[in-house]
Amino acid sequence: MIIDAHQHVWDLERSPYRWLGPQTPEWNRTFTFDELRPQLVRNGVDATVLVQSDDDDRDTDLMLEQTAPEVAAIVAYVPLDKPERAAERLAELRKDPRVVGIRNLIHDLPDPDWILRPEVDEGLSVLEQADVTFDYVAVLPRHLEHVPTLSERHPDLRIVIDHLAKPPLGEREPWWTQIETAAQNPLVHAKLSGLYGEPLQAYVDRALEVFGPTRLMYGGDWPISTAFGGYDQTFQTLAATLEGLSDPDRTEIYGGTAQRFYRIPRS
Repeated sequence: MIIDAHQHVWDLERSPYRWLGPQTPEWNRTFTFDELRPQLVRNGVDATVLVQSDDDDRDTDLMLEQTAPEVAAIVAYVPLDKPERAAERLAELRKDPRVVGIRNLIHDLPDPDWILRPEVDEGLSVLEQADVTFDYVAVLPRHLEHVPTLSERHPDLRIVIDHLAKPPLGEREPWWTQIETAAQNPLVHAKLSGLYGEPLQAYVDRALEVFGPTRLMYGGDWPISTAFGGYDQTFQTLAATLEGLSDPDRTEIYGGTAQRFYRIPRS
């Protein structure tokens, strides 16, 4: 089974999406699951993980309304900097068994150390105690630098680094060293998603070296990928970087890892 572990839907009439606007014309419209489905079918993708696109309950509500059978799991939003509200909202959300994880748009915040704030740390404890996953958006080196600290503070929290922490293609450090340090915690995983540009091979190989295929998962990052050649090209580009792997290793990246990490039922 192929699982796309990272894709979105959004509706401009449902949530603010403050990161969208005239400055992002390629994404400044509503994207529905019905638009994505033919692309999944074309590439043999069986299931997807919907990931939050806005730090707003209304975006999460939109994801919960998706009834397509391909939607196997949902990574929702709760306000990690408001731990009491986060706990209340998480309890409510988990009435839908598809809600398996939480994400906040940390990369859009002006403070790169936001994740270390005491109130946010308490919010992460809420996730840890509830045994739900945490999608970590690490874009700056400073973001990735914090993963070992999060691992130490929350030893039972399952973390996945979105988009492989956006390695600076054409450069190696500090990402090359930081990603290895982050991977030392066996509960930390990473997504081969959101990787656009050339060359990718060295960075995918590095991820394989430090995580292994059993802690890496494929993500199509639609509809962000529409600005970089579209879903088909994204799928094919990653497939080319993985063609040297054995069939069992590719099976892990294309489904096995996501199924275990997000605890997606085998159906």
